[in-house]
Amino acid sequence: MTASLITKYAIELIAVLLLALGIKGLSKVRSARGANQLAAVAMGLAVIGLLINYLGTTGIAAGAWLWILLGTAVGGVLGAITAQRVPMTSMPETVALFNGCGGMSSLLVALAAALYPAALEASGAVALVSIVVSVFVGSITFTGSIVAMAKLQGWLSTPDWMQSKLRHAVNIALAVAALVGAIEMLRTSGGATGLWLLVVASGLLGIGVTLPIGGADMPVVISLLNSYSGVAAAAAGFVVGSQLLIVAGAMVGAAGLILTQVMCDGMNRSLVSVLFGGALGASASGGGGGGEYTNITSCSPEECALTLEAAERVVIVPGYGLAVAQAQHTLREVTRVLETAGIDVAYAIHPVAGRMPGHMNVLLAEADVPYEQLKEMDQINPEFPATDVVLVLGANDVVNPQAKNDTTSPLYGMPVLDVQEARTVFVVKRGMSAGYSGIKNDLFDLANTSMVFGDAKKVLGDLLTELKDLGLGKK
Repeated sequence: MTASLITKYAIELIAVLLLALGIKGLSKVRSARGANQLAAVAMGLAVIGLLINYLGTTGIAAGAWLWILLGTAVGGVLGAITAQRVPMTSMPETVALFNGCGGMSSLLVALAAALYPAALEASGAVALVSIVVSVFVGSITFTGSIVAMAKLQGWLSTPDWMQSKLRHAVNIALAVAALVGAIEMLRTSGGATGLWLLVVASGLLGIGVTLPIGGADMPVVISLLNSYSGVAAAAAGFVVGSQLLIVAGAMVGAAGLILTQVMCDGMNRSLVSVLFGGALGASASGGGGGGEYTNITSCSPEECALTLEAAERVVIVPGYGLAVAQAQHTLREVTRVLETAGIDVAYAIHPVAGRMPGHMNVLLAEADVPYEQLKEMDQINPEFPATDVVLVLGANDVVNPQAKNDTTSPLYGMPVLDVQEARTVFVVKRGMSAGYSGIKNDLFDLANTSMVFGDAKKVLGDLLTELKDLGLGKK
């Protein structure tokens, strides 16, 4: 074993330990930022270790070093700009894009290894299988993530024929073509014909599987694509001989699958129905949940403030509307006023609130909301009967009682927040539009529910003014 190889393994061992510590730190909001930086250092060390190994064995030409440094600089600058400029409402699209970048990176590594076998660290069947897996999963991850990003951004819509059964025949044909390409690669020890057939077929398959999926299922798709990117990275790790890449990819792949299952449970949907059953909203017209609102009560921020003033316990239910309005900081000012007045405040977090896993957690952490105040659905649901006021901000399907009361509703069986059991419920919305499911929300018709119409940021700003005029927030 050469000195450069020993150095590489030592650096990667340190990197693996740092990565493990970084992932552990992500479990708490207070340590998440430092943990993320620690994990970034770990990945940087892995790259350095790999380059040291190549330098000591094959030797990297000066021109290659220049390209490596240039690529690192360009990627670093783009990452820094993205982190600074992307608004919280666009975070799901950004995550999808990053998943796609991970898939493309694994794909390019596998293509380079297939086209230039001399660069392979592994050999024989291990190398070929790793390349096949990396190409297949990397291609699906890249194209699927780009489609997901474009749909979330509003650049793409689902064609009518993609909602028909014809799409299944097309996707099956693409899967068979990808399998033929993989077999051809294995049979010819990395032949170009099989390689490019696998790349094209799996790339089109990623588009075909992701394009029909509707907005309600996007949290599941994003977490699944994140898992795919981990699997592709692990396979690429075998190709280039990077232990850290193998470990990190396996951890991301496993975590993504677990998160996908959590998202499916939170929506009462199976992964098969998400991937092959079309959008949730598409089935709404065939089920229950129709009808018009008959008992809507609206109120002003002033009336809401008067009720909050007399409350002892308040629960906030954040939704995507809060993110769209960028109202998290104003909300934090409102809750500070309530807390100063001795009112107990908590936040109810539904697993699929927002447009990506953990969207609401990140949104509230940005506004310095204490992590201890964030309560998951199973924890907060038993507390609603003892809650004086619930303030729903932009959430819809996750607070719809139909999920428990209407067996004909597309939402029936989906775990939801039992906000209707509180004494008073205020729902802040721009209008009476339906959620992703496309059905009415029976919560809005209940006698203890009042609608506060308007942009969440403006309503919360007016509410803050009214609370201060009432003398709340003064010690």
